Amino acid sequence: MRRIQLFPPAFALLAVLAGPAAGFEPSDIYTSQVVVSGQGEANRITGFGVCLERVLTRVTGDVELAGKPAAKVARAKAADFVAAYSYRDRLEGRPVHDEQGTYDRPHNLTCRFKTAPLDKLITELGGKPWLMRRPVIAVFLDVEKPAAHYTVAANNARDLAMRQSFGNASNLIALDVVFPPETAALNLSAAELDPASPELKQAAEAAGGDLPLVGRLSWSDADHGWVVNWALEQGGAVHRWSVRGVSFDDAFRTALWGAARLLSESGEPTTNPQ
Repeated sequence: MRRIQLFPPAFALLAVLAGPAAGFEPSDIYTSQVVVSGQGEANRITGFGVCLERVLTRVTGDVELAGKPAAKVARAKAADFVAAYSYRDRLEGRPVHDEQGTYDRPHNLTCRFKTAPLDKLITELGGKPWLMRRPVIAVFLDVEKPAAHYTVAANNARDLAMRQSFGNASNLIALDVVFPPETAALNLSAAELDPASPELKQAAEAAGGDLPLVGRLSWSDADHGWVVNWALEQGGAVHRWSVRGVSFDDAFRTALWGAARLLSESGEPTTNPQ
């Protein structure tokens, strides 16, 4: 079992290898995006509704807000909250073929929402905007699966799919994440998942993060998916949450939804991926 070894002279190098992040700022969080089929009005209205649900989470850090009945009602008139929107053709550069028209090509629909009306809706839902600079999360993710046991690293091609999945979750919740470089990636036992330890905090800073989020991800045939446990220190206490039988996309969304609820002081982590 490898244990934490930190070499202070190498901290600057570790940060470069891990890829420092600036952190989301308040101006970023009032936008959200969804994939729609073409630019028709019906698809656009549906897309506005999805974007409204997503932006509620981005602005507040509280994934449970969008599930409230009043939020579902607001979704039906989501266009009233949209200040501007734009499309990007996901097949840009590829010609239309066969009977396909531009109406059914997949597009990214990006919505920017009106700040004051959205804040008013959030208040009515019992939430509050999370407008301070958000910390960069350093993820220490220990992975165990048949014939393999490793920690996800910033510069290992093996981990690319998991890093990309975490990046997608990061965009949904508006929390930047970084990973430790290979030289600092550690195989941690369940007992060593301690985000309160000074050593792990130092490793997080060396990787370009503000605080560590630690996790243990293992494959379970019985659960037909991944079992994952997460831990984060907030308010002087270590908070732990878990989810079973999920894809790693759901596992990583659960990680950042939980972290965001804690850091925004919205509540305890949720374990119910959407």
